[in-house]
Amino acid sequence: MPNHEPGPGRTYRVVQWSAGRMGTKAIRAVVGHPDLELVGLHVHSEDKKGKDAGVLAGIGPLGIAAVHGVEDVVALEPDCVLYMQEGFDLNDLTRLLSCGINVITTRNEFFYGAAMDPDIRERVERACEQGGASIHATGSSPGFSTTTMPLTLVYPMRRLDELTIDEYADIPASVGPEMITQVMRFGSPVENDEMDPQLLQGTTVGFEQSLTALADAIGLPLEGFDVRGEFARATEPFTLSDGSVIEKGTMAAQRITVAGLRDGRPFLTFRSHWFCTPHLDRDWNIGGEGWLFTTKGDAPMQVRVTYGRTDEDYSQHLAGYTAHPAVNSVPNVVEAAPGIRTVFDLPPVVARLGAR
Repeated sequence: MPNHEPGPGRTYRVVQWSAGRMGTKAIRAVVGHPDLELVGLHVHSEDKKGKDAGVLAGIGPLGIAAVHGVEDVVALEPDCVLYMQEGFDLNDLTRLLSCGINVITTRNEFFYGAAMDPDIRERVERACEQGGASIHATGSSPGFSTTTMPLTLVYPMRRLDELTIDEYADIPASVGPEMITQVMRFGSPVENDEMDPQLLQGTTVGFEQSLTALADAIGLPLEGFDVRGEFARATEPFTLSDGSVIEKGTMAAQRITVAGLRDGRPFLTFRSHWFCTPHLDRDWNIGGEGWLFTTKGDAPMQVRVTYGRTDEDYSQHLAGYTAHPAVNSVPNVVEAAPGIRTVFDLPPVVARLGAR
């Protein structure tokens, strides 16, 4: 396939893979996109199989029944699959690619070929070559926060000394109390300030890959990473929406740092702060949700990006920050040369917002 910018007049056939919170958000976005046509939906659960994609997405019937199985998707002959499931099946992904179906995914494991697991990379690249297709990983974080926005910030620079990306997420604003206390373990006693390194395995892969891609794109490659996780305790009780309480002295925030090193010191650093309350025993500068970007160099800047609010359910609203970059990237990825493609390989992704 040629690697050129998409032009007007073509409609791209899209299959959505999964119909969870992210997937249903993507369905609504595809349906409203002037250059895209939703032609299928792949689901995993039996209770969703056969149901109308539009009904699952909350927008009314579309006449598209959800299917279960990669061959059902191949038979639809889409230009692109938006792959947004929990976890991933490498056999399914390589089958799609080898059939000439491009894939855009929000999975963290496919951001940058040079930093991927070598065995996964080899299989994916072979499938891309066989089918003449490309795969592209994107989203909000990693994605917008670790590639798109940093690229904008270094645009006026000729010397970058350091970039730090601080992300802040108010967990109770978007996650239910049971998930907070039972799964994420907020409110539990913590004996040590540092996380078990094994807890970080799999969590940081997308950040490492995307920061590596950014470093290579600007010509300042990284030497390695320093990865660590920390806990903070509540300095006063915090009550969740169901009446349960995160007691004083229990775990109320987590911070994960992924520091890309150059010349033996942090050069490109991403720090995620997941908090239930800003009243913590550690000074992490919690000031609301969003990102704080800090650059040091010959044109230093500090830019804070905060989440706005809409009349939509907040959890669904937040899903758009991850789902929409994938939807907006479809034309560019379909037109790209075969292979594992980063945002730096593609023409600028322009969000086409006009009506059909």
